[in-house]
Amino acid sequence: MRRIMIIGSGGSGKSTLARQIGHKLNLPVHHLDAYMWKPNWELSSRAEQREIQSQLMKDDKWIIDGNYSGTMDIRLMEADTVIFLDISRRICTYQAIKRFLQNRHTVRPDMAEGCIEKIDLEFLSWIWNFPRNKKPAILKKLNMLNDNKRIIILKSPQQIEIFLNCL
Repeated sequence: MRRIMIIGSGGSGKSTLARQIGHKLNLPVHHLDAYMWKPNWELSSRAEQREIQSQLMKDDKWIIDGNYSGTMDIRLMEADTVIFLDISRRICTYQAIKRFLQNRHTVRPDMAEGCIEKIDLEFLSWIWNFPRNKKPAILKKLNMLNDNKRIIILKSPQQIEIFLNCL
């Protein structure tokens, strides 16, 4: 595992897992949210997103967490390991609200400068509907990958903990 991408719903624990794996395996960690957003929650253009990710993946060792489905194929091509956090919507919603309460009025470490922590109905709806709206396309992409990619699907905080303990 030298080029790891971590995907999953908002609140699933992507950034936390990325940091933990990075620490255990001594790999550089890149949180896409920190690169894709500009101050005041302005999203980078698709072309900018592609360029940023292409630059990040020039190194031969990395962990990149974040979905950005419009550019996911770039990471899928370069990753040797894909970790999909398929965590229940209830847990993801709870963790997103908890994260907001812990970080409100601040910019969290895995977010772009100038993006003060927020939560709104649109984001909560995205999390709640992720299993129906996003998960099928992700599973389809993962099923189409060739056999030299390691695919890891973790479905609970307990499975995440077991996975980390086995590294």
